[in-house]
Amino acid sequence: MNMAKLEMTVGAFMLIGILCLGYISIKLGKMEIGGGDYYSVVAVFNSVSGLKPGARVEVAGVEVGKVDRIELDKKSGDQALAYLKIKSGVNITDDVIASVRTSGIIGDKFIKLRPGGSDKMLKNNDKIRETESAIDIEELVSKFIHGKV
Repeated sequence: MNMAKLEMTVGAFMLIGILCLGYISIKLGKMEIGGGDYYSVVAVFNSVSGLKPGARVEVAGVEVGKVDRIELDKKSGDQALAYLKIKSGVNITDDVIASVRTSGIIGDKFIKLRPGGSDKMLKNNDKIRETESAIDIEELVSKFIHGKV
């Protein structure tokens, strides 16, 4: 009888440990269970070189969302569609400018949003009209070296 009680206690501690490990993994991995409270907007770029799904979206240096997915525009064939998930409490004007930026010299790419002066706000599945594509450092260095600047 004493052995069964010991096994139940060890089993309970193992279960609690596994649940704590799962909770910490979700929090550190910044994953969401249930999808979170976001709305989606689409930004059309000529180039999103280096931008990856999961990259942060910032307004004034504050993270307000993330890049959900990136696809090639089937209509034009030469532009990229970046689907952004923005936190529900964040209002973004319809004349916002989205630009692909790099954090640091060799850092990760992210999307910076610069709000305009409009009174109209973007809603779910709206499109950002003004975008600035990523600057390709390798291409700039190549042009500089070969004297084509």
